[in-house]
Amino acid sequence: MTQELLQTSLINNDKDALIINKKKFYSRLMLGTGKYKNLKEAQESIKISKASIVTVAIRRAQYAKHIGKSNLIDGLNWKKLWLLPNTAGCETSEEAIRIASLSKEINKRIGQINNNFIKLEIISDSKYLLPDPIGTLKAAEYLVNQNFSVLPYINADPILAKQLEEIGCATIMPLGSPIGSGQGLQNLTNLQIIIENSRIPIIIDAGIGTASEANQAMELGASAVLLNTAIAKSNNPRLMAKAMQLSVIAGRCCYLAGRMQKQIKAEPSSPKDGILKI
Repeated sequence: MTQELLQTSLINNDKDALIINKKKFYSRLMLGTGKYKNLKEAQESIKISKASIVTVAIRRAQYAKHIGKSNLIDGLNWKKLWLLPNTAGCETSEEAIRIASLSKEINKRIGQINNNFIKLEIISDSKYLLPDPIGTLKAAEYLVNQNFSVLPYINADPILAKQLEEIGCATIMPLGSPIGSGQGLQNLTNLQIIIENSRIPIIIDAGIGTASEANQAMELGASAVLLNTAIAKSNNPRLMAKAMQLSVIAGRCCYLAGRMQKQIKAEPSSPKDGILKI
């Protein structure tokens, strides 16, 4: 089955769309926008990936606007993409709440007036860049009450994931491993627990370094993956963007199909009956 046919018959089928707060997305690959060598490379990589959702740091966007400098927001087709503003760079819940309030201004600027999505990142750990669980829970509860669709970035903590779901977050975004590390999925057991216990989409965010790891996340049952460095810092970002697109599709198909059961003993592929005796 060709890639185009796969996309038409399954991945682009409404029955298998990624749904976040009642909004449908036809790609389960989400991309960040940092670390590219230049604007053109970022634009082309995002286009090739066929991602539906692109995340941009609110602070970076506001800074570019303040100094009158063009940035990636000005160079993307927002009729085909959905913006996920994020609170990257915030160290406290109070700071994240203030920054999140600016996202609506950015959304209006690109014509997505009804976009109330916010990726909540609160990181006070400057060395390992691990998210603050207490600050995240506090800010998430406030932003949910302010009618934001909150997508919180957390460590692979099943208890925190459930708490965030119960207060009304739209998704949970546990890390596979530290941001930009390329270490892949380092806590499979906890990720599996989070996925199995959740009634909302689980998006694996951070640490994916190659296509096989994106595929692994999808085979595990994740609703989507979000990555950035794996594409932006590869030797050929455009080609890696294509690889990530295909790996996410393959992983989703594999998860839906269901893998065969493992067994200790070998089993012949050919039937035992009807064998020609010589």
